[in-house]
Amino acid sequence: MNLNIQNKNALVCGSTQGIGKATAILLAEEGVNVTLIARNEEKLKTVLAELPNNNQQHTYLVADFSKPEELKKALETIDLKFHILVNNTGGPKSGDLISATSSDLINAFQMHVICNQILVQAVVPFMKTAKFGRIINVISTSVKEPIPGLGVSNTIRNAVGNWAKTLATELAEFQITVNNVLPGFTNTARLDQIIKVKSKIEHTTEAEMEQIMKNYVPVKRFAKPEETAAAITFLASEQASYINGINLPVDGGRTKSL
Repeated sequence: MNLNIQNKNALVCGSTQGIGKATAILLAEEGVNVTLIARNEEKLKTVLAELPNNNQQHTYLVADFSKPEELKKALETIDLKFHILVNNTGGPKSGDLISATSSDLINAFQMHVICNQILVQAVVPFMKTAKFGRIINVISTSVKEPIPGLGVSNTIRNAVGNWAKTLATELAEFQITVNNVLPGFTNTARLDQIIKVKSKIEHTTEAEMEQIMKNYVPVKRFAKPEETAAAITFLASEQASYINGINLPVDGGRTKSL
């Protein structure tokens, strides 16, 4: 299938590792001009050098999503002509919600909701002019089913889900779609962290916890970041123009709800 996104411009957040990096590479393979955004400049330079390039214009932007005002200032330094925005930010720390501090919740809200809002407000004016926009938010299956031990994440991910659904309605008439991708257990640094925490809580080895978690999944394995990136890339395509306001789990069938 020809996705018809050659020469489109994409801003991909959290793109130095995991799902963000895999998405940036796959979009570049489809002929998209990719702007990477993350807080570590050295890692950004490394990924930039890895992007497929067929006379494309790839670049990067350094921004720390824990500091929304700095993100605003960083965006003022670049051309904001983006057709595709992939919102993807590392998840809040693990733990029970009852133990979370006010600062834990505020910081997570800033990183995931406020920064998403800043990015959308920055890129939507051009999307309206171009009559083409794709906003894809990488969230979590906790939007459908809260995950034990991820109290703050469960709370904030649902805030992002409802924020996105509201925007999907507001922006649809401008040929801008807003969709959420909900990764399940995916081979990333985030999953490694979760396995470590869970193994300590359950008094098992990390290898045992990994197998227990794989057994939760009907396909009996974890996802590759590239598999989630493929779903994101399709939602960014011309062919996905009538898909709007959805939550798409990429979880091997683990989520029990429809």
